[in-house]
Amino acid sequence: MTEAIHHFIEQYGLLAVFLGCVAEGESAAILGGFFAHQHVFVLWHAVAAAALGAFVGDTFFFILGRSFADNRHVVRLRRRPGFRRAYRLLNTHPNIFVLSNRYVYGMRLVGGIAAGLSTIAAPRFVILNAISSVIWAVLFSTIGYVFGLGAEHFVGQALLRHERLLIGLGIGLTVAVLAWLAARYIAKRERRREQ
Repeated sequence: MTEAIHHFIEQYGLLAVFLGCVAEGESAAILGGFFAHQHVFVLWHAVAAAALGAFVGDTFFFILGRSFADNRHVVRLRRRPGFRRAYRLLNTHPNIFVLSNRYVYGMRLVGGIAAGLSTIAAPRFVILNAISSVIWAVLFSTIGYVFGLGAEHFVGQALLRHERLLIGLGIGLTVAVLAWLAARYIAKRERRREQ
């Protein structure tokens, strides 16, 4: 069973990193770095998948905001907590906002929509988004790689390679669930504050 999971991660791991980073993806980028440390794939492949996923995700939400502002899904995203603050920051400090938006958990969706609705030029957004995506991917993939070093020392080299992968996968899923719960708590608090 564990050998099958290991093979699955080898085959589809980079695709999972890419898709995970299209959404809120810190945990996907960290897992990519961890799996690179376990020699499932090369570190720069994990960084490239994470950067491309982050870039595509933010660009997609930018296009949604720019081209489909009255769509019911976009209108619903505009009602999310933090949208007004993101839009205000974007219009006062567009460069800083686009470069730093992805580092605030839960803000990438509303940040992309807000950027699309703002007056920032599309080429400027694309360039800043590309720079931010690469820096973000290097940072979080490296954290995962370093975590792999620490996990190897903590868990020990006695465990088989695929058992370490399962431990890493379990830790990654735990981090993702905890981040999701924290984002939900913060969103509820923001909603109460805005009412």
